[in-house]
Amino acid sequence: MLALEGDVKRVVIKVGSSSLNNPLGGLDDLAIAEVASVIATLKQQGVECILVTSGAVAVGMGQLGMNLRPNDLPGRQALAAVGQGMLIERYARKFEQYGVVGAQILLTRVDLALASHYRNAQNTIEKLLRLGVVPIINENDTVAVEELCFGDNDTLSALVSGLVGANLLVIVTDVDGLYSANPKIDPLAQLIKEVPEVSAVESMAGGAGTLMGTGGMVTKLRAAKIATSFGIGMLLLNFTRIRELLNMAEGHRAEGTYFLPAAHGLASRKRWIAYASFVEGSIQIDDGAAKALVKEGKSLLAIGIVSAKGVWERKEIVRIVDMQGEELARGVSELSSAEVQEVKGLHSEMIFVLFPDFEGDVVVHRDNMTLMGDNCIEI
Repeated sequence: MLALEGDVKRVVIKVGSSSLNNPLGGLDDLAIAEVASVIATLKQQGVECILVTSGAVAVGMGQLGMNLRPNDLPGRQALAAVGQGMLIERYARKFEQYGVVGAQILLTRVDLALASHYRNAQNTIEKLLRLGVVPIINENDTVAVEELCFGDNDTLSALVSGLVGANLLVIVTDVDGLYSANPKIDPLAQLIKEVPEVSAVESMAGGAGTLMGTGGMVTKLRAAKIATSFGIGMLLLNFTRIRELLNMAEGHRAEGTYFLPAAHGLASRKRWIAYASFVEGSIQIDDGAAKALVKEGKSLLAIGIVSAKGVWERKEIVRIVDMQGEELARGVSELSSAEVQEVKGLHSEMIFVLFPDFEGDVVVHRDNMTLMGDNCIEI
């Protein structure tokens, strides 16, 4: 059994629908009891646990005697409204058997995209953890419009890991981990136990594996890419091995696929800029400006700007793309889209001539920017 990276004191555990639901419909009480037992024991070992759980829609399906998951958003939202209360009630009942209190937190994309909401969510979870409570997090499916949905709880769990500064993200599912090929088709497929760099294995991903779940290996690799960029390791684990998490106290990790954290993880604000915030538009820059940002760690100056697309106000988030349209970075624009159009290609001193109220001489400051490309090195 391989060792974990560092001392794990705070872990986010995401459990998918495929692990929680009875094939005949409804919730599997034994599965929920197992999750509660493992988390209760981890707490006794001094590990703070945050649970991200799927299952509300599947529970609603079971209650209403439905066999097929609806394709339309209102249909899924209606089922989530039926199932969410039952899901949290079952968790609360099982946790209570171990003397553990759980707290339901339902999040939408807005709650992580707006800076004030992000801080509030962060403060609430921190307070719950100090009180010894286990936050039980799910997407607020019943009210989110399609453009504001996370799309899957794998992505949500990765963002939550960054929000709370976890040491480890564990995604519990119905497969053993990432394989070199599809093990259902290729008998020679090998389990990949350790992945140093997510981009090297992205081509191995497949689609959703079950009728109940919304994710697949694609969403899990997306979550791994987000978490590891934060400096957080991610373990992809079969539900049948969830009890192996209890070996973390001895520094060992469970049998699955472990994605190594980046050596230099993003700071909290840069995590928000990169993955959680709303992006309002894009700024295209020339090759010289691209080199200054990516290789030299510089801020974005007006002289390097070629064009701007979209509409935004000052202090909103924009993408920064190169001449080929590849995204290099995201950052807080100090100027509105209309103002950027006026200053593009000009020397910095001209900004003061055009906008006397402007304080500063850069369009996007390095401190408010996160590099996004695979070949970019965050400085």
